[in-house]
Amino acid sequence: MKNTLAWIAAGLRVFVRRIGVRSENTSIVIDTYAWTEYFRGSDKGKVVKEYLLGSMETYTPSIVLAELARKYFQENMPESTVRERLSVVAETTTIVGIDEELALEAGKIYMELVKHAEKQGLKQKPSLNDAIILATARKLRARVITGGKHFKNLEDTVWIGMP
Repeated sequence: MKNTLAWIAAGLRVFVRRIGVRSENTSIVIDTYAWTEYFRGSDKGKVVKEYLLGSMETYTPSIVLAELARKYFQENMPESTVRERLSVVAETTTIVGIDEELALEAGKIYMELVKHAEKQGLKQKPSLNDAIILATARKLRARVITGGKHFKNLEDTVWIGMP
């Protein structure tokens, strides 16, 4: 598994950084849902890979690293595998941390997402992590690639979830 993930990371680094390979004139932020699908190797994950290879810039909010780690530890994944996956994320995208401005915007966006969830008829409120991810995308003038239900039908998203 370690060699496979290292190979994936190395291949993505080469393709993502090579001049002229990018087919999209867009930047993307990859959320936890999208990374999970990518590591599963699902059809949705293949879409994520296409965006990784074809986008101008690719970013991952630092909170996504924590969400991935939590998810995989809940699934009893060995720590070495969790570390390898987090390394793939860090080596293939730019990790974006939270600063004061992003925190302020995330607070505002959280309220926007709550209203959006109500309009969508969702029973569960969005998480603050969702707001941080969307605030990151907006700060970077990027789109979020996701299948998270709280992002569905937002202009800022590339939707890979269920219709």
